Amino acid sequence: MGLKNKTMNYKNDLESNNKNAYSSQEAYDNAKKRVGQLKGFYWHLLSYIVINIVILIMISRSVDSEHFWTFNVFSTVFYWGIGIFFHFMGVFGKNVFLSKNWEDKKVQEYIEKEEKQNWE
Repeated sequence: MGLKNKTMNYKNDLESNNKNAYSSQEAYDNAKKRVGQLKGFYWHLLSYIVINIVILIMISRSVDSEHFWTFNVFSTVFYWGIGIFFHFMGVFGKNVFLSKNWEDKKVQEYIEKEEKQNWE
């Protein structure tokens, strides 16, 4: 093995180590960002629930029961709920309900169920 080959192997090893270090740092950064997004969504959801309960209790004490069940009373819940929905979609993605992963799990579930029935 010549000097040129050793140098090339050393460069390849060095580049491979740099890529691994970079990819592990990138993976950590992406995971940290994802956790931050989840945390932000859950805090948003918690504040939505708590604040809207307080608002509805306050309104229910000041309005008679006939006027309580109107859109005006629930407009904050409704419009803020739309915001929560879009925040949810931004964090979890549009394919959260029927994603490829979900489809694969269902296919595997039915295969296992079928195999189990064939053994009985």
